[in-house]
Amino acid sequence: MSRINSLDDTIAAIATAQGIAGIGIVRISGKGALKIADKIFLSKDKNKPSKFKTYTMHYGWVVNKSAGKKEIIDEVILALMKAPRSYTKENTVEVNCHGGIIALRKVLDLVLASGARLAEPGEFTKRAFLSGRIDLTQAEAVLDVIQAKTENSLRLGAEQLKGRLSGKINEIREKLLSILSFLEAVIDFPEEGDVERRANKKELLKVVSIRRLMKELLDSASMGRLMREGVSVVICGRANVGKSSLLNTLLNEERVIVTSIPGTTRDIIEETLDIKGIPIKIADTAGIIEPRDLVERAAISRAHKYFDRADLILFVLDASQELSLQDKSLIKKINAKPAIAVLNKIDLPKKINKDKLKKDFKKIVEISALKHNGIRRLENAIADIILSGQVIDSQGVMISNIRHKNSLKLSLGFLEEGLILLKDKASEELIAQSFKDAINCLDEITGKRANDDLLDKIFSEFCIGK
Repeated sequence: MSRINSLDDTIAAIATAQGIAGIGIVRISGKGALKIADKIFLSKDKNKPSKFKTYTMHYGWVVNKSAGKKEIIDEVILALMKAPRSYTKENTVEVNCHGGIIALRKVLDLVLASGARLAEPGEFTKRAFLSGRIDLTQAEAVLDVIQAKTENSLRLGAEQLKGRLSGKINEIREKLLSILSFLEAVIDFPEEGDVERRANKKELLKVVSIRRLMKELLDSASMGRLMREGVSVVICGRANVGKSSLLNTLLNEERVIVTSIPGTTRDIIEETLDIKGIPIKIADTAGIIEPRDLVERAAISRAHKYFDRADLILFVLDASQELSLQDKSLIKKINAKPAIAVLNKIDLPKKINKDKLKKDFKKIVEISALKHNGIRRLENAIADIILSGQVIDSQGVMISNIRHKNSLKLSLGFLEEGLILLKDKASEELIAQSFKDAINCLDEITGKRANDDLLDKIFSEFCIGK
């Protein structure tokens, strides 16, 4: 998708989730948006949308006039936002239809037949970026807000959408530009007598200060990615120890069938939990038993693959039984992973020996999934291991995107290269180039310096209509 075509065409798409709902929205943006609205919308007061005031809503009908007669498609509310005060900074029309898929599809088809083309994934937000209304970090934050699984991840995305991250990046950029301007002045006016002394003292202190700011921002990356992407937690153990009951209890719903028959769970059941503000992608795996058929063999094979990818394992044991040989064998297999021993069925007489587990597990938590006892302790233990003593500050400025982290890391590398050159009293041209490279890396984060391939990759992750 080229930048020229992206801005010249009028685009349209269904902007709400498709399915049965009270309201559905067809969004139109571009130079021809008002003209298309005039063609398809019949207002109750007979006025044309192109004559409406911006930021107004109007009751009427979407009408197909192409067949020589006025076929009413739907009763709607039309919202109008004229350029440049709209999401894309273009003329934008949003048709609020009834939410049925047929009504929405017919309205969209009529809009497309009237001169718009179907928007590509993320194209509305891409236009907002290309028009300069938002920078690239804010555009990416739109997706973070949409995909947020917890209040903390939503708050982090909202802060980035407000421009707090780009504000910090631009602050660092301005400081680097100040040093670069001084170095270029040195290059242009070498006759200044105190240039060398100033370049190696005053500017050296500035670089050290900037390096500290960049390192502080990079240090936030692990927590930022944790809030944005969450962690993978796998429930495992031999059959009939209560793995599925534990998942149901954590979810507070009967998500998985629970029976006394070994091997009831034959596939991976995945859900998302919010534990202490952390998005937890939790998976219930098949009980590790001697497979009786091809289905169980495949289920157990998949369970082992999930063990390998897990950030944390909840190893469920039956506290009413002594450790079996199978339990001990499984403990050896997961020993390389952070794991919590979950001693289930404590409502029954206890037979398991906790002391034998202490060397293999970071934490041991006793619960009764059936009675819902000890679940809060388990959630606290999960959070303690994941956070490792860190405090969640979702309102602070954080790096939460791997692309941002990599570009900032490269920028820091060029800054440190410049610092070494300054200390070694290298030529101002060499030092200046290091700082130019550092600035270029920062500009890749905010999109001041971004190619079409990068933009297409970022916006292809969006849904159509956003």
